[in-house]
Amino acid sequence: MSEALEQALAEALASLVAAVDTCEEDVLDPDTAVKWLEGSAYILDRLAPADRRRLAGLFRAAALREPAGPWRDDLLKVGDGFGLDEDQHELYCDAVESAVRRFVEAVRTADPAAPVPSCPGWTFADLTRHHGTTHRWITHLVEHRVSERVWPREVRLDVPDDVGEYPDWLAAAAEESLRALRSADPETPMWSPGADQHVRFYARRLLFEAVVHLADAELALGRAPRVEACAAADGIEEFLENLPFFVPVADRVAELGRDGGFGQQGASLRLCATDTGAAWTVVLGGEGGFRWENTARDAAGRAPVEAGSGEAGRGDAAVTVAGPAGELLLLVYGRREAGGAEFTVRGDRVVLDAWLAATVL
Repeated sequence: MSEALEQALAEALASLVAAVDTCEEDVLDPDTAVKWLEGSAYILDRLAPADRRRLAGLFRAAALREPAGPWRDDLLKVGDGFGLDEDQHELYCDAVESAVRRFVEAVRTADPAAPVPSCPGWTFADLTRHHGTTHRWITHLVEHRVSERVWPREVRLDVPDDVGEYPDWLAAAAEESLRALRSADPETPMWSPGADQHVRFYARRLLFEAVVHLADAELALGRAPRVEACAAADGIEEFLENLPFFVPVADRVAELGRDGGFGQQGASLRLCATDTGAAWTVVLGGEGGFRWENTARDAAGRAPVEAGSGEAGRGDAAVTVAGPAGELLLLVYGRREAGGAEFTVRGDRVVLDAWLAATVL
């Protein structure tokens, strides 16, 4: 089955279930509605865990293609209604485990001194050490449920002297971080360097740390990275949610919308995922330097809303970049160039280039 067919079937099922679940009693008999939904639940309950996780991701992706509002909220409940995503925290942990395993396999046979072009100045040894350091740091933060910032340099890292041992050291560090995360209540409040001040922040953050650095390794090895579309869409939102908390980056972004900076307060850019239909619109200026919204798009890549409303995601953007969700994730993280064959760019390229330059982490 093709990915496009999977997505179409999942979206159709999610829409049907949400419509049945929210239908008024005078339109659809409640007993009939329950019978239909219970029959579907029985069939989906027989799926393997991996397939259940996959379907939950497809349902979520379908929901995120819709504008914010009651219908989107109803679609977001479909996976949970079938018990497909009862433990999102565990799903993130599973995905981290898989991505780290692939990373270790990729770097184990690489020359530790070989450069990693997508991380200028870094070698494979530097990349692996950085990745392992992040896992050790997060283990410390979660185990101690810290209430204020702790820097990685303040944590015991036990980095091997022999760079050839870095892959095994990283694998062990990932085991420790995942053990700490899986044994913790994801709803526990604690400090984080991002928007979500709970334990659950770290499993999601580790996933996209792993996804992006796996892409770094694969690019350096001459391989084409492939990021699963649903995960990539979540990663783009995670990036935008946390961007205001990365102080140097947030300062650069704020400057874009000020006089004397980029000089175009209110200028906007839109990212359109050609494989899922999801879209994200960023508007420069205002408190925090920018605002963003997940916006559905029409066939021309425009949000189908009233012109001149002034809201994020409303009307035509100054520039639109379209491409597969996985490639867009790599673009926002500076691992792809906007002029690459993966993307179609329409509008004011200056706005896009200024945004990408300002948001380099």
